[in-house]
Amino acid sequence: MSRTVKQTAEAARTRGSEVMDAAKSAQSDTVAVANSFLHTPFMRSALPFINGGLSGMVATTVIQPVDMIKVRIQLAGEGKAGGPKPTPLSVTREILASGKALDLYTGLSAGLLRQAVYTTARLGFFDTFMGTLTARAKGKGQGVGFAERATAGLSAGGLAAMIGNPADLALIRMQSDGLKPLAERKNYKSVIDALGSIAKSEGVGALWAGAAPTVARAMALNFGQLAFFSEAKAQLKSRTDWSPNAQTLAASGVAGFFASFFSLPFDFVKTRLQKQQKAPDGTVTYRGMADCFAKVAKQEGIMRFYRGFGTYYVRIAPHAMVTLIVADYLGWLTK
Repeated sequence: MSRTVKQTAEAARTRGSEVMDAAKSAQSDTVAVANSFLHTPFMRSALPFINGGLSGMVATTVIQPVDMIKVRIQLAGEGKAGGPKPTPLSVTREILASGKALDLYTGLSAGLLRQAVYTTARLGFFDTFMGTLTARAKGKGQGVGFAERATAGLSAGGLAAMIGNPADLALIRMQSDGLKPLAERKNYKSVIDALGSIAKSEGVGALWAGAAPTVARAMALNFGQLAFFSEAKAQLKSRTDWSPNAQTLAASGVAGFFASFFSLPFDFVKTRLQKQQKAPDGTVTYRGMADCFAKVAKQEGIMRFYRGFGTYYVRIAPHAMVTLIVADYLGWLTK
């Protein structure tokens, strides 16, 4: 009897071991299939774009309230040299007093669409360009220099900005709508509603209003963000014993500062141009990027272009950090 019990127990253990081995085998097969799929030529080409878009959308969700405050600061005191200077705190209080906390997330759908289009293209193009430059440099027995990184960043930013301008325009219109008198507000329900309304009332070409400063801003921002991030990370890697995470965090902070410094004047002009609409007589306040730069400098002073630099940095630097850190992690995850 005791021998029969022992034999039964042993048989049960053997069957259990076989089941566990089968489960492990199935799991490893699933991982192998996933890895095999990720390493197909199509996915290797698409992953930089997918990773870029996902990382940008995560960052936008975190930073959207700061972006809302930044836009309101840039639109305050338009056409006046003096007057009260809005602060991030005063703008936040004003938004909360006129509605509710979720008003700080006005335009989130446009922001997410913009990231899905713009950041996907920007980081995707940059990774693609850098991959080509790295392969070419290795063939010559050299490394990729700062000039090549800068060129890749400028090119990626300019191309992506042209593609993403309609979503960028919709974001500014949605965020500035609350500044209008109640009777003149469009009360856009979503980014699709905003894009449809603008195209219907102003023409499809209006979706590319402010494209010149948008492209210039993107090129300046990418020059500061991607080129300096890549360079700072390379320098930290060769000169410090910091962990990879610490190097990524520090490099993204440096990149955020330079991105803010180079791009803020263009961001300011972009906001002004994309917010304006034609008057009943067909006239507009600013005829283009150069006219906006000239009028603001004359009427409001040169330093107006850097009004809200702190808020802009708080918006750009964390966004750059979250975007680049998430993109780095996704890149490692999908190797």
